[in-house]
Amino acid sequence: MFLIHRSILKELLSSFLLSILFLNFTLMMEKLLRLSRLLSGVGASFIDITKIIFYLQPQILILTIPMAMLLSILLVYGRMNTDNELVILKGSGMSFKGIAVPAAYLGLACFTVGITMSFYLSPQGSAALRKGLTEILTRRASMTIEEGIFNTAFKNIVILVREKPTPNSLSGIFIIDERKKEEQKVIIAKEGKIIPENDTLSFSLDDGHIYITKKDVFTEIRFGKYHFKLTPSIEPADKKNSEMTPGELLRASRAKPGEKIPYLLEFHRRLSMPAICLIIILLGPSLSLMAGKSGRLGGLTVGLSVFAVYYTLLIYGEGLARSGKLPHLIGAWLSFIVLALFSIVVFERVNRK
Repeated sequence: MFLIHRSILKELLSSFLLSILFLNFTLMMEKLLRLSRLLSGVGASFIDITKIIFYLQPQILILTIPMAMLLSILLVYGRMNTDNELVILKGSGMSFKGIAVPAAYLGLACFTVGITMSFYLSPQGSAALRKGLTEILTRRASMTIEEGIFNTAFKNIVILVREKPTPNSLSGIFIIDERKKEEQKVIIAKEGKIIPENDTLSFSLDDGHIYITKKDVFTEIRFGKYHFKLTPSIEPADKKNSEMTPGELLRASRAKPGEKIPYLLEFHRRLSMPAICLIIILLGPSLSLMAGKSGRLGGLTVGLSVFAVYYTLLIYGEGLARSGKLPHLIGAWLSFIVLALFSIVVFERVNRK
């Protein structure tokens, strides 16, 4: 039996690695396309892109580890079912629970890795990603300012320069500042210099005018020297929920009782996502037998369908919790409970055959 389990586990691991590479690549491309708007025109280097991909991995792995686990179990056990290997094993006296033991080994390993990603590496990766993007844009934003071309690399800012004698010196500067909707500014300066700082890009402008429009009031200010600061348009300065550790989420929920639901939902999601791997231990082998001899395509279709339903219920439950129609605990774990009950029923049904 040990040799059989080792053989099945070896095939599961190879299939799992291929599945996670495919899923990671797919989700990573989607995230990189979303970030391409920020990085377009900045001229990010190969090292910069590599760092961004590395920082994205913990967030992506939280999603792809359970999916890759289910797909690998469906593919391997589905292949064994198609080749009648499961019939031979059951005919030799091995129970269905014994056949599913390699899936349990894989599930426990995936659960451990998932908890590590969710609780520790994902918050660090999210924080490092924002910091890395800010550094890239701050360091390279000056390269995007070209002569006679409108620059929109900064949110609600338009910059136009007539000439750029050196990489950090400008002449004939025209800036539209719409960061404050109630107070819009137009800045004109003869000359200026770009001064990179920690997480901002500053312009030291000489000999110009500022035109300010505020409701029905128009103001003109003449200046000899003006210091103008810009911040790359990544995210607000406050720490995002995805960048918080579980302890920080719980402390934030207690510190802000009126805004505790988003923090608690994020905390429970950190637990429920890795816990899916424990459910798949029961669900994967059962579905592979119920799918019959549909082959690899059938296993892939079943696996993607399961996760489509799961994430739909997850979003629906969290939406009900945010609107106050369900307690946050039920809303956060609704999809998990439904999938767990379904898995137990299916497993017992297959096990009794």
